[in-house]
Amino acid sequence: MSALRLRREDTALLLIDVQERLAAAMPPAELERMLRRTAGLIEGARALALPISLTEQYPRGLGPTVASLRDRLPGIAPVEKLRFGALDERMRAGLANRVHVLVAGMETHVCVYQTVRQLSDEGFRPVLCADAVISRFAIDHAQGLRLAEGAGATVATVEAVLFDLLGEAGTPEFKRVSAAIR
Repeated sequence: MSALRLRREDTALLLIDVQERLAAAMPPAELERMLRRTAGLIEGARALALPISLTEQYPRGLGPTVASLRDRLPGIAPVEKLRFGALDERMRAGLANRVHVLVAGMETHVCVYQTVRQLSDEGFRPVLCADAVISRFAIDHAQGLRLAEGAGATVATVEAVLFDLLGEAGTPEFKRVSAAIR
């Protein structure tokens, strides 16, 4: 497989199930890091004009998307789901004409992993942002990253993908992305 080379015109962002009640079950320090990195990823994606999709797993039970992220996503309606994997007809439509899908969310070893596997199976090239995913337990997070990589994902970080998409400094987008990830 060739090295990862992201281009704005063929990359999208998919946020999976970052919901209030699920977030409450996460280790606080890891959750703070994950939410901060995910917020930076969202702002970077917006600065680069990437399409953004959002899912919520059984929102009646797990609540809505965490407010700190939801506020960064005006006009983006979450796709409600019951299946662990997020790829359905609505999601496929949102990813049309994209090759790379940046993935962030909860939990690494369940919905994130199963979505990455679906994306790979359907010919997408998922890029899992390791610092923007989380599980309740460290062992599940670590195994989820390994499972995702085994399923065909490139495991990277928020900064790695955003700077790859930028390609150069000194642009208005660079300034917005740099501010978002501080």
